[in-house]
Amino acid sequence: MKGVAILGATGSIGASALAVLEQHPDRFRAVALTAHRSVDALRALVLRHRPALAVVSDAEAPRGVDGGTRWLQGREALLEAATHPDADVVVNALVGAAGLEPTLAALAAGKRVALANKESLVCGGPLVLEAVRRGGGELLPVDSEHSAIQQCLAGSRPQDVRRLVLTASGGPFREMPPELLESVTPADALRHPTWDMGAKVSIDSATLANKALEVIEAHFLFGIDYANIEAVVHPQSIIHSMVEMVDGSVLAQMGFPTMELPVLYALTHPDRLPYDCRRFDPVAAGTLTFEPVRADRFPAFALGVEAGRAGGTAPAVFNAANEVAVAEFLAGRAPFGGIPRAIADALARWPGGPVRVLDDVRQADAWARRAAHESLSRLAPC
Repeated sequence: MKGVAILGATGSIGASALAVLEQHPDRFRAVALTAHRSVDALRALVLRHRPALAVVSDAEAPRGVDGGTRWLQGREALLEAATHPDADVVVNALVGAAGLEPTLAALAAGKRVALANKESLVCGGPLVLEAVRRGGGELLPVDSEHSAIQQCLAGSRPQDVRRLVLTASGGPFREMPPELLESVTPADALRHPTWDMGAKVSIDSATLANKALEVIEAHFLFGIDYANIEAVVHPQSIIHSMVEMVDGSVLAQMGFPTMELPVLYALTHPDRLPYDCRRFDPVAAGTLTFEPVRADRFPAFALGVEAGRAGGTAPAVFNAANEVAVAEFLAGRAPFGGIPRAIADALARWPGGPVRVLDDVRQADAWARRAAHESLSRLAPC
């Protein structure tokens, strides 16, 4: 029986993780659940799963103990959930740079971290790898693309690998002329064709900023140089990633879109458990197609990859500027095209610097958020 802490339990990844736990109640139990502000939704999960700890990070939590569950609130409580003594695995499904510190805390405590918070590696990759080394914890990806690569690499040595190919659905604007993108609305951008995700991740998928984040994440997870990591648009979302070996063989992990299987694999690796889900049918999957990532339609992708290549705090600046721009777009205060413009302006003005300690990331993040707000007010008024 493994104890599981789920950070971000009320989101889409949290829901997938809890579905996995419910299919194997003899193997897993929830020991800590957290939410950002969704107190009512978290209370419903607490009543169903009876964890030892429930945390609300940015709202007032119920006081005291509720049916055996202790309620806490705030940043320190979130870190307590990430290091809960009964948690063997910590599923980090938090959104944004706020997920980095809990990742570091869990790894320092020797936990297995099932990582859905790609920003942890994007903003603090060197710190995360150092925390793995020092704390003795494990890092397993939950993103479908990186889980696919992890599975394809099973039994291979680093020198066996020539190239990683991440797939992207292309989002809702894959076929839209670039000149029309400026006028799209948040409602348009949230209509993802294949995945059911939260608002922020859905917008990142529409701009392909998420794919840039995943390229950076893959670099740190698998130790592959940026020159050997590519992305391709695959609208059907059936092939989740591919690995090309030095002999020319290409391995791919396939399946109908679901986040439950990557979560399950991160919980059980290197073992596998039976799981009741939609069986793969190649006939039903139909024709599989691939397209290049067009720079004129997805400028945020190139900006993010270049930030990854620059290294140091540049990826944290990319991530923070993107978070601000996406929030402003969702609030109706910036156009869709303002997202890559704000990112580009912030990156152009950032002097750079290494990531040696957590405060390096925090300073870059805070600077980039101010810069993005300035850029949007100057470059993309609404």
